[in-house]
Amino acid sequence: MQRRMLSREDEAAIGKDELEVRREDQDKINKFSRLHQREMTLEDELKVKAKDKEDLEELSNELELADEDDKVPYKIGDTFISLALPEVQEMLASSTEKIEESVSTIEGKLNTVREEMEELKVDLYARFGKSINLET
Repeated sequence: MQRRMLSREDEAAIGKDELEVRREDQDKINKFSRLHQREMTLEDELKVKAKDKEDLEELSNELELADEDDKVPYKIGDTFISLALPEVQEMLASSTEKIEESVSTIEGKLNTVREEMEELKVDLYARFGKSINLET
C-alpha cells in the first residue's frame, strides 16, 4: 500500500474542510496499514503455535509406545533427569492445553483486527470507490 501525504502547497490549494477530510482519510489508511501489520504478526504467531502443538503431539505419539514403568529423559538446562512416563504425559497434556488457550486468544485478537480492517475498508470504499487499493 502506498502512502501519500499532502504537501504544504496541496494543503493551501484545497479548502480547510477538504483538508480535514483528507487528513481523516489518511489517518484511516494509516490505521489500516498498522492493522494489516498486526494481522500478519498474529498469523505468524498462530503458525508457530501450530508447529509447537504438532511437535508435542508427535512426542506424545512416541511416548504411547513406551511402557508405564519406563523413565523418560528430560533436559533441564544442561542436565538430564529421568521422569516417570505418567508425569511426562501429564506435562505434555498441560503444555498442549496452554498452547490451545493461547491459540484461542490469538484467534480472538485476529478476528478483532480483521473486523476493524473491514470497517475501515467500508468507510474508505464509500469515500473513494474502487480508486483505492486496500488488498491484504
